[in-house]
Amino acid sequence: MTPRRNRVTVRVRYAETDNMGVAHHAGYFVWFEVGRTELIRELGYAYKQLEADGVCLPVIDAQCSFLRPAFYDDVLTLESFLIERSGLRLKIGYELFRGETLIARGHTVHAFTDKNGKPTRPLLSFLEKISL
Repeated sequence: MTPRRNRVTVRVRYAETDNMGVAHHAGYFVWFEVGRTELIRELGYAYKQLEADGVCLPVIDAQCSFLRPAFYDDVLTLESFLIERSGLRLKIGYELFRGETLIARGHTVHAFTDKNGKPTRPLLSFLEKISL
């Protein structure tokens, strides 16, 4: 199955850079969250609804490979996509572009938990929307 991709545009803000104008590595994970939220919303099941239904998706692993730097005021395109669901986990991939140039790639792994952090089965209605 070819993964569905969501695209969002982000602009590197001054507060996300060091004094040389290079984006700080922590900003990439903030951008990943923007992409992840919009991907799930596009699939038809917003995070807000998921949490209202009693399920949370905390990040339990995060990885990013920084291939090229991002600079202040760059306009970047982030592509987010579902990689896999296994058991009580969901893996989401990310590719970040400046124009046509891939500048970073990564993934996050999420556990399905209840509001108390206890592992829980994903909702069938959510699984139907993401169709993994």
